[in-house]
Amino acid sequence: MNETVSPSAEESPLAKNLKSKSIWMRLLFMLVVTFLYSISRIVVGAVVVVQFFWVLFTGETNQKLKVFGKSLATYTNQIILYLTFNIEERPFPFDMDWPN
Repeated sequence: MNETVSPSAEESPLAKNLKSKSIWMRLLFMLVVTFLYSISRIVVGAVVVVQFFWVLFTGETNQKLKVFGKSLATYTNQIILYLTFNIEERPFPFDMDWPN
């Protein structure tokens, strides 16, 4: 007698993943984080321009801009790590705090 195996018993990884709520939620968060990444690039550009002109006119760097630039660089790194599946913790404003 031939035994038949139910289709759900042999569900492929793709079929499981297509039904996984967590994967679709990750996609949603990835889209939001990608948007935040694009905003962070604009802010980095603004910090670069303001810092350049600060140095041009005063001869020294603005310490507050330096600190903010460093935290922005760390934030951008966290975004890239999340988008490339190197970390599961979502960057600010979700799971992580703003970097110091």
